[in-house]
Amino acid sequence: MTTPQASTGMFTPAQLGTQILIGWSGRQPDADQDTAYLLAYSLGDGQDGPLVGREAMRAALERTGLHVGGPIQDAAESTGIQAKLLVQAGQAVLTLPHLSAQYPAPAEWLDAARTQGQVYGMFATTPWPEAVPGQPVSEDQLRAFAADEEVVRTAAHCLLPVRSLG
Repeated sequence: MTTPQASTGMFTPAQLGTQILIGWSGRQPDADQDTAYLLAYSLGDGQDGPLVGREAMRAALERTGLHVGGPIQDAAESTGIQAKLLVQAGQAVLTLPHLSAQYPAPAEWLDAARTQGQVYGMFATTPWPEAVPGQPVSEDQLRAFAADEEVVRTAAHCLLPVRSLG
């Protein structure tokens, strides 16, 4: 039996499936200010299934200049990262070559993003099929996924500078 696979570095948008952006803010134990977070993930509903979708997401992120499974990158210091974050009119808009998504940000997230001047982006290769659009995600569900050792280890992590118009 053979399993369909995304070729190394090659993928189609249909293999990525539905991509979602969710955010939250909170204080780190040693910090005196809140940090704004964005989590980008797939539902795992791509045309060739979640396993191929996972590899397609890895290829897409690496093509964007993000290192999956590596240290936290700083997009302000690396010209090779093709990820942009625009925060304007209560929205966070994340743009990558394979993704453009909006997050309607609450006031506390916006305050943390503006105060820090950056957002911690986590780009998961692990699908999260339970977190579908239109359905609420509880703090416990978000924490369970975003802090899961496998999800963290197989994600790309990047500090994204906050940009705005004007």
